[in-house]
Amino acid sequence: MRVLVVGAGIGGLATVRGLLAAGHEATAYEQAPEPRTTGAAVTVWSGGVGILQELGVRTDGLGARIDHLENRTHTGERLYSIDVSFAARRLGHTSLTSPRRLLLARLAEGLPDGALVYGRRFVRAVEHDKGVTAHFADGSTAEGDVLVGADGHHSAVRRQLWGHDAARPAGWATWQGLAQGRERITGAHHGLMINGRTGFCGLLPAGPDTLQWWFSFPWSPGDEGPYLPQLRARFAHWAAPVPAVLDGLTESDIEMFPHHTHRVPRTWGTGRSTLLGDAAHTMPPIVAQGANQALEDAWTLVRLLVTRRGDPAAVLRHYERIRSRRVAPISRLAATEYTYRYRPPRYDRLVPSALATRAYALWIHRTSNYLRARPRSGRPAARALAG
Repeated sequence: MRVLVVGAGIGGLATVRGLLAAGHEATAYEQAPEPRTTGAAVTVWSGGVGILQELGVRTDGLGARIDHLENRTHTGERLYSIDVSFAARRLGHTSLTSPRRLLLARLAEGLPDGALVYGRRFVRAVEHDKGVTAHFADGSTAEGDVLVGADGHHSAVRRQLWGHDAARPAGWATWQGLAQGRERITGAHHGLMINGRTGFCGLLPAGPDTLQWWFSFPWSPGDEGPYLPQLRARFAHWAAPVPAVLDGLTESDIEMFPHHTHRVPRTWGTGRSTLLGDAAHTMPPIVAQGANQALEDAWTLVRLLVTRRGDPAAVLRHYERIRSRRVAPISRLAATEYTYRYRPPRYDRLVPSALATRAYALWIHRTSNYLRARPRSGRPAARALAG
């Protein structure tokens, strides 16, 4: 089978890598002229790490392992802690935070010449009896049996399939970056989640001597920079270690992205075309599931294209049904921005760390088709892929 993938992000690269390993032909077409290096870091939970390893991606030195997440108030009061290593022991894979550019490089590592084509902006797809033709802005075309839109939250493929740009602002935004020489702020495998009336701050190790930091608070289109004075006004009075993070920043260190969301429908595509990743289920980053769900999409789609025979369109609709059932509730939860919204700490003081730890491990398992398909989960893989 010849598969055309529009977009060379995490989901697109994972799809190409998996299909090539299974003996199919697959090419990712990316509109950017070269690999993207923006996006700070992403957290990959146990299911996503398992998928990466199954795809043959090297995970040694891929960012930093996350063992604990500690929740605090903006005054420095410790509320409860989640032992992420408990989930690793139960589910068979660790969790990690990796610079996005490094994860993309590992996904692309070892791919044959021609598997990634940069500088190709998708314009439209035309389906015909023998497959589908992708048309690009430079006048070139590509022929395939199946087309996968993995081109992000403002997907051009989705716009053609759905007839409109479904993503809308969620009312929040995140300001983020990577800081060198700051790992000691949190510890090598320890993350901090800090909430206050003026917003939310997250700190996670992302590699040797590298810290991922982010700040999130309500935002409306039209709110412009400079951003550093805004961050200091909101967060500089918070307890340590937040002021130390802000003190070392410059305006050029800051990446800002608005949160977007849309309803995740049961069917994502038509005919021989489908969607994957943010193109199918744009969601705010509050549950750190964007990269993970893209990997889950890729893993599910590859397995179905490899194991199922017959009409490719029927295989794609089956893939969409499986994945929409899993990802739609996650997207709805993320759209509430519940993690970032302020709530009085008296409620979180009542949460036992042991209970939070077990609940988090259960959550990670339930968000993953990959983990639920593993024999140790109690469900044969065939049943998991049947829904």
